[in-house]
Amino acid sequence: MTRPSILLTNDDGIDARGLWIAAEALSAVGEVTVAAPNRQWSGAGRSLPRHTSGRIVTVEKTFGGAVRKAFAVDGSPAQTVLFGLLEILPTPPALVVSGINLGENVGYGVTMSGTVGAALEAAAAGLPAIAISQATPSGLAMDDDRDADFSATGYFAALFARKLIAAGLREEALVLKIDVPIRATPETPWALTRLSRARYYQPMRPKRKSFSEAADIPYRIHFNPQIEAADTDVYALHNRRIVSVTPLGLDLTARVDFPALESALRNSDDPPGA
Repeated sequence: MTRPSILLTNDDGIDARGLWIAAEALSAVGEVTVAAPNRQWSGAGRSLPRHTSGRIVTVEKTFGGAVRKAFAVDGSPAQTVLFGLLEILPTPPALVVSGINLGENVGYGVTMSGTVGAALEAAAAGLPAIAISQATPSGLAMDDDRDADFSATGYFAALFARKLIAAGLREEALVLKIDVPIRATPETPWALTRLSRARYYQPMRPKRKSFSEAADIPYRIHFNPQIEAADTDVYALHNRRIVSVTPLGLDLTARVDFPALESALRNSDDPPGA
């Protein structure tokens, strides 16, 4: 029986430990092809930037009990998925997996995530996808991955890969966003969740004295566990300490009362000077 094909990518780059833990775990599920950005792309979302070269370099990596060819791409996570689907793989895979990402992707910040962006690009191609992340003490990807134990997260990557392939959910674009808490084990429970409405990664004022100075926008983790709804990814991760499994789709249409909105827009006065 032919084993299912799995395309594995990430946003932390080809050398990230989480990627290769996932490759090893997923090798028990199907034939894994690894195509990952050649450098760190955290925060890239689903971007398809014009400044990347698209060059692909083959590298040899050992996983699944053999030395295998992998592909380092000069491109964003979403671009890497496209190169994987359009050039690297001869036929579409049964599943695309993005991760293991270092640092949780929860709340409204998921649109910034290169991990999630890669999975959404696969969904746009009509393929089921998983975006899997592991929580860190700081919540940020700057933590050193040499200190991270990815074994439980690798277990859940393989578990949900099997489930998603077996379910055959191809009638609509579907991404399972999976976030694994700190100190999880294979016995840690999981629950279906929805996105928290918290702006979990809250931007802060840059620390500089002049606009001419180079600056990043720093972030802090910001949420209130006392008021967080019990069915959200943030609540599952922080209050229950369980694995959060959030189904995501590509339809970003706001859930509003269309007749009421149209009436408000058509009947509102134009601003002065319009």
